[in-house]
Amino acid sequence: MQEEVQMILDICKERMEHAISHLDKELVHIRAGKASPRMLDSVMVDYYGSMVPIVQVSNLSTPDARTIAIQPWEKAMIRPIEKAIINSNLGFNPDNNGEIIRINVPAPTEQRRKDMVKTVNKEGEIAKVSLRSARKESNDNLKKLLKDGLSEDLEKDAEDIVQNMITDFSKKIDKMLEDKNHEILTI
Repeated sequence: MQEEVQMILDICKERMEHAISHLDKELVHIRAGKASPRMLDSVMVDYYGSMVPIVQVSNLSTPDARTIAIQPWEKAMIRPIEKAIINSNLGFNPDNNGEIIRINVPAPTEQRRKDMVKTVNKEGEIAKVSLRSARKESNDNLKKLLKDGLSEDLEKDAEDIVQNMITDFSKKIDKMLEDKNHEILTI
């Protein structure tokens, strides 16, 4: 029985960690006005017939807070990279000088920042719903084990562990949201 309880706890923790990593990926795509190479993570470039992530055909850097510089490893990749950025619907307008592609990340308006904060908080709520779902599934599985002969003490202890996990992960989510909202609202 102890192994089953541990397996339930491990699955619960794994689902909660997945919720955190998913939230992190979603928050990266919310532009706060500060340039970051991770903004281009979703851009796929046509590399001689194969679609590959932009980081596999170029070097990305941020020379300043408002600019992303893309240095293709091959000069022939400038046009395909530019095209991929434009087609990615990220709202970027790439500019190239024949060797380097630069993207200026404009500072968002006050209204745009407020909208981004709402989006960030919505994503945070989605992550918290995932945590609660993982807790419910774990507690349901523990109740089934209780019917199959698990002692009430072990079941209660496992429920407490799950509750402590959800508390810890909720704090992580709150911190992530606080940091992202601060980044958005700071001009």
